[in-house]
Amino acid sequence: MDKTELIKTIENFAPLNLAEDWDCSGWIIDAAEKTQIKKVMLCLTVTDDIIRQAKDCDMIISHHPLFFVPFEYKNINIYCAHTNLDRAEGGTTDELIRVLGFSKGEILGDFLRVVDCDCSVEDLALKLCKISKNVRVVNNKNISHIKKIAFCAGSGSEFIQEAACADAFVTGDIKFHTAVESKIVLFDIGHFESEIFVLNVLADLLKDKVKIVFADEKSPFEILTINFH
Repeated sequence: MDKTELIKTIENFAPLNLAEDWDCSGWIIDAAEKTQIKKVMLCLTVTDDIIRQAKDCDMIISHHPLFFVPFEYKNINIYCAHTNLDRAEGGTTDELIRVLGFSKGEILGDFLRVVDCDCSVEDLALKLCKISKNVRVVNNKNISHIKKIAFCAGSGSEFIQEAACADAFVTGDIKFHTAVESKIVLFDIGHFESEIFVLNVLADLLKDKVKIVFADEKSPFEILTINFH
C-alpha cells in the first residue's frame, strides 16, 4: 500500500492538528525509495533494538517521537503518533480505560478522562496490578471507596489539579511533590505500562491494509527483588 494513503488512515483518526506545539508527531523519516508498504512494525519507542527488529519491515510506526534521529535510522520509514493520539477520541487513555473494563470516560480538558465507578481502593489496585507489575499508590487521606477515577496515560503528573475532581487518579510518572501534596488516591502504574495498549488501536486501524508486527519491547525499569541473608 502507498505509505501516504496508509498514514491518512492514522491521521483521519488522530489529526496532527491535535498535537501539542512542542511535539514531533508525524513523519520522523520519510524514506523516499520506500513508497510501498507491505509490513509495519508497531512500537512505543524507537530504539537501536527496534531498528534491528524491523530489518525486514518497510515502516515503523511509534507512539513516542524521536527528537534526535541517528544517521543509521534513515533507511526506513518512521512515523509517530504521539499527543495527537493521546487527545483523539478512542486514543491512548481511552484504550487504557477499555482494557481495564471501565465504561467510556468523560473528556476533561485536553488529556484527562473521568469514569464513574463504585469500587474500593483495593479493588482498583487489583485491576491495575493485572496490567502492570510496577504499580505504586499514594493514599494520604486513607480513602477507602472510589466513585470517580481520572485517567491519563503516560506522564500525567502535571494534570493533578484537574484530576482532583475525582477520588483517584491513574497515570504514570507521578512526581514526588505531587504525591506528597495529593488529597486524592494516586496510582502510578508506569509510563510504559499505561501507554503500551495504544498499539492495539493502531493495529486495528491498519490491519486490513498491511501486515502488522508488534515490537518486542518492555519498560526500561525493572523491579529488584533482593534477599539479604
